[in-house]
Amino acid sequence: MSTYVRWTAGRGPRTLVCVQATVRSFDEATRSGTVFLDDGTVLELGAPAFDAGPLRLLRIGQRVNLAMSGAEITYITLSTFPVPGA
Repeated sequence: MSTYVRWTAGRGPRTLVCVQATVRSFDEATRSGTVFLDDGTVLELGAPAFDAGPLRLLRIGQRVNLAMSGAEITYITLSTFPVPGA
């Protein structure tokens, strides 16, 4: 797990945590799903995080990189692609 501190205009510092995960489920219609972290934790993936990245769809079992702010996934991409700002 990598942790970065990002300054957001007018809001002070925001911590960006970058982690890897495996896609557990994905619904193309809602552009949302779930992922497994390497420790087995299941996290919800919302459409805003999916829309922020370059992907068009996800497949179960794919390895992905996530950017997280707190407990919220804010960005998702394939594990071979970098996370912007990281």
